[in-house]
Amino acid sequence: MSLEQNKAIVLQVYKAYDQGNLEQMKEMVAPNIVIHTLGSVIHGGDAFYEYMQIFRSTFPDSYHTFEDVIAEDDKVVTRGTFTGTHRQEFLGIPPTGKQVTCSVVHVDRLRDGKLIEHWGLGDSLAMTQQLRGENLV
Repeated sequence: MSLEQNKAIVLQVYKAYDQGNLEQMKEMVAPNIVIHTLGSVIHGGDAFYEYMQIFRSTFPDSYHTFEDVIAEDDKVVTRGTFTGTHRQEFLGIPPTGKQVTCSVVHVDRLRDGKLIEHWGLGDSLAMTQQLRGENLV
């Protein structure tokens, strides 16, 4: 696949997430995907789907805004922001109803038009400070 096709697939995956269409998102992920995020590794499409369901229910109106989308070889890097309203416990913090925004960088690796590996890096410090009402320093 071309670099532009890979970019389009990755953006379609995030669009499906942002619209709450996790079934569509699941179709674009390989069954043996490996996810590296929040200090853990998740194996398999079903586990990834469950993780995304939990994250989506915690921040049900969440969406991404990307400033950069860069592709090279079989990888696509997206850099931007994640915004969502906190409705369930997250990182030990009970639901606050606060809208949070944090910086994110994702690296997605594709094969045959599907995500086979994902690295998700978000500014969890900024997110927890916003949820706790602390000053961002």
